[in-house]
Amino acid sequence: MGWLFYTDRRVQTYADEKAEITRLCTFETDTRRTTLVKVSKVGSTWYAAAKVVACDAGPLVDRTYVTDKDGTFTFGAVFLTRYDDGCWGYKDMEESAGPCESRAPSSILNLLSDLKDPDSYAHAWRQRCRDWAAIPDYAEGDKIKLVSPVTLSDGSTCQIVTATHYRRGRQKRRCYRTLETGGLVRLSKALLAGSTLINREMAEGSAVLAEFFAQQTP
Repeated sequence: MGWLFYTDRRVQTYADEKAEITRLCTFETDTRRTTLVKVSKVGSTWYAAAKVVACDAGPLVDRTYVTDKDGTFTFGAVFLTRYDDGCWGYKDMEESAGPCESRAPSSILNLLSDLKDPDSYAHAWRQRCRDWAAIPDYAEGDKIKLVSPVTLSDGSTCQIVTATHYRRGRQKRRCYRTLETGGLVRLSKALLAGSTLINREMAEGSAVLAEFFAQQTP
């Protein structure tokens, strides 16, 4: 399915988006009824867990999902969203369709029913989400070894870095001091996948950053 944009601009805020995702996950056919269990927004993408219930008294039978003990199953859905000239739009995908965006939080994944096929697109998608969720949120002063050397914009490489931060206005932004050059770099969360903690040294303020700037003083 392609993108669908709302030209009436009725969706403008986070609350509007959440309400619309809830509506899109709530529908009924002749045999099944679907309701939203939980939804979470990561970046511009919404991740949802939706439960399917049989309209009659019998249990559900589905080719993709194992029916839970209560006769229902819960699946994952992904909603890509963006604004174009003030108009909100979305593109929705069920997890078995193989969505590329795979940052669903564990709180969503833990609600989903088991899958019948361990080699399915949905299984691979869930694993990518778990791998992303497993990337550590390092603290100030943590010394880290990346899974492989990273080439920086100046052509140098780094593999062992120490977590620190800098401030831009009122915002605190994560950065890393490299062992190889002592410089400060920004690293995306994706580059931290598979990294290992070498040493943890909790610090008040930013001792790492203070040391860096002290070395820059003539």
